[in-house]
Amino acid sequence: MKSTAAGGKVSSYFQPGPWTQAHATFYGDETARETMGGACGYGNLFSSGYGTDTAALSSQLFKDGYACGSCYQIKCVESPYCNKNVAFTTVTATNICPPNWSQDSNNGGWCNPPRSHFDMSKPAFMKIAYWRAGIVPVLYRRVPCIKNGGIQFSFQGNGYWLLVYVTNVGGGGDIANMWVKGSKTDWISMSHNWGASYQAFATLGGQALSFKITSYTTKQTIVLWNVAPSNWNVGLSYKCSGNFH
Repeated sequence: MKSTAAGGKVSSYFQPGPWTQAHATFYGDETARETMGGACGYGNLFSSGYGTDTAALSSQLFKDGYACGSCYQIKCVESPYCNKNVAFTTVTATNICPPNWSQDSNNGGWCNPPRSHFDMSKPAFMKIAYWRAGIVPVLYRRVPCIKNGGIQFSFQGNGYWLLVYVTNVGGGGDIANMWVKGSKTDWISMSHNWGASYQAFATLGGQALSFKITSYTTKQTIVLWNVAPSNWNVGLSYKCSGNFH
């Protein structure tokens, strides 16, 4: 389960972006049950390592799922409901906040394009503002995703189709392109299915699987060798030691 940067060179680490204006609301209750699942395909956010510090992004930020896994610092500003004791909180993008064209973009249609908006889990929202506010102006910026251990791959599909859900991605947290290599094949390009899942229409059973991933933001590519053994199976997850930074 070794990892190397393609070409033998490691790109610079992901750097925080500039602070930008947006607004934030919350959905669900204090248990964050309503945030489980979501458009990124992470399923149970506790077992997949994301917990309650998550947010659904407006389509302006969601980028057709390519923003899945990206991390943001968010701070409440210019509102009497801001929690003055908390400078900011950090969340991971795990869902989309879809447009609501039946409501005005400035009165309920908070996630309508071209608005940049964060619909946070209630526990995350309550770190920066009092929930009675409903909506608050915020400043946000992209920051590196700090992860423990390597990238995790969860397999679904059948003998002719491999669907892989990718979680625990560090650095930019996002994925632009992905390839799979069986021990008896060349590199096979995987297509973006939805959210943080990628698929390959190939017969890969009985082969150890390696993966090559390019970050959407940094364009860095890493190669993760022998992530899954030759007796891999669908319904199981495999974690490697390599990750972006």
